[in-house]
Amino acid sequence: MIRNPVLRGFEPDPVILRVGADFYLATSTFEWYPGVRLHHSRDLVNWRALGGVLDSTRLLDLTGVPDSGGVWAPGLSYADGLFHLVFTVVDTYAEGWKDLPGFVTTAPSIEGPWSDPVPLHGRGFDVSLFHDTEGDGRSWLLNMRLDWRPGRESFAGIEIQEYDRTTRSLRGGPRTISVGTAAGVAEGPHLYRRDGWYYLVHAEGGTGYEHGAAVARSRELLGPYEPDPAGTLLTSRHDPGLELQKAGHCSLVETPAGEWYAAHIVARPPTPRGRCVLGRETALQPVTWTADGWPRIAGAVPAVTVAAPSLEPAPVPRPPATDLFDTPVLGPDWSTLRRPAGPDWIEPAPGRLRLHGGQSPVGRRAPSLVARRVTARRCSLRTSLAFAPRTPDHLAGLTAYYNTRNWHYLYVTAADDGSPVLRALSCEAGRLIAHEPEVPLDPGRPVVLHADLDVPVLRFSYDAGQGMRTLPVELDATVLSDEHADEFHDGQLRVLGFTGAMLGLWAQDLDGAGIHADFGHATYLATPDGIA
Repeated sequence: MIRNPVLRGFEPDPVILRVGADFYLATSTFEWYPGVRLHHSRDLVNWRALGGVLDSTRLLDLTGVPDSGGVWAPGLSYADGLFHLVFTVVDTYAEGWKDLPGFVTTAPSIEGPWSDPVPLHGRGFDVSLFHDTEGDGRSWLLNMRLDWRPGRESFAGIEIQEYDRTTRSLRGGPRTISVGTAAGVAEGPHLYRRDGWYYLVHAEGGTGYEHGAAVARSRELLGPYEPDPAGTLLTSRHDPGLELQKAGHCSLVETPAGEWYAAHIVARPPTPRGRCVLGRETALQPVTWTADGWPRIAGAVPAVTVAAPSLEPAPVPRPPATDLFDTPVLGPDWSTLRRPAGPDWIEPAPGRLRLHGGQSPVGRRAPSLVARRVTARRCSLRTSLAFAPRTPDHLAGLTAYYNTRNWHYLYVTAADDGSPVLRALSCEAGRLIAHEPEVPLDPGRPVVLHADLDVPVLRFSYDAGQGMRTLPVELDATVLSDEHADEFHDGQLRVLGFTGAMLGLWAQDLDGAGIHADFGHATYLATPDGIA
């Protein structure tokens, strides 16, 4: 059986691809490096994290992007012996405007090397490539079209434009092939060809609890496209009691035996229509085809367990709970915020991870944060920290993080007299909250830091040489959610929430003194609870 979600935690906007016997899932990464996260499977049941594609500033520049900006909904495809990755970098969004440069990069292997990204256009986001291998062999770029003009529908439909694989450039002009359904907000397009039909699969209804996926088809690539008369392909919008909510944003794949599956977004709120701390995740559903050629998902709703395809089981090793940082690069479960991991600020070595202090928690150019996704409602992260702060401008510790405006932080710093102390600080919608008590520490002694998440509560503990002690404060973990992160002022969007909770290691050097922190290990434990 396949047990959903197959990718847990912050893993949204999945695009699924098969090349031979290998299946790949690519997901959005927004302001986190490496950009475009990849997983690999041979059986659709067992998935192995490969890390991210866009791992350098040559491939991706996230300097200054807003919270939940950066890389949105990539497209992964294969043609001419090359993997093709198309992606949008959202540099800005607010007050109806968006700056949306799109790019394409290719590689002979999923491991790379990936070519220098070539600019495409900035008319919209959620880009994908369709290679018409059963037709004339040409390729086409799809995306949603954004209309910034006041009084217009900002989601102006799905457009298509020819893409020349040889010159890596667009040809001709764009053409709108669908404006979606009555659910509105048509985005996330993917195109497929089967039995002489072109099938357009797209998301609808927005990214929240009204989310869904629809399908339309045409005998001609440029349309007109006829919506499925049966209605929505997949959604949870009508049933708040379903365990998997926010279902939508589908992409399809066919196995070598002719079985079809849809990869799609889901979310797991702890209460009906509650705050989803785990963010948007990736699930799989079997797809069948009607006698008259329409794709169907059973009940048009997401199921927690579904039948696996008739493929040989291919288990993958479970990664160890404790990372000793004994390799020269970070493992595939780790991400860094707005700048790639590099020797200018991060030094993995046997027995420690050294982070050179970066910007403040609101800095969008050079923060020093290494984090991993929260994958269960009950989980924890523990580390050992050796740190010698000299002033209150030097901080390092453990964080439960959503974005620059929503986080909790257990950190070591210096008091006014220079002595080391342990403190806890929260930021909720941009408002700082200092928690008591302040704990004196022995100079030069490493301290063990522990974050324990049991949604809706987060607790911090520490061991400064006298055994583990828990700080006497219960923190609100639900501020680490899409629903809390969304901010509107006077009816205008100010901040988007598209990611998910992260647990990580953080260091700040606010006066530029060259301070660094050494983290001896990181142990992540997740406790399944039902589907959590």
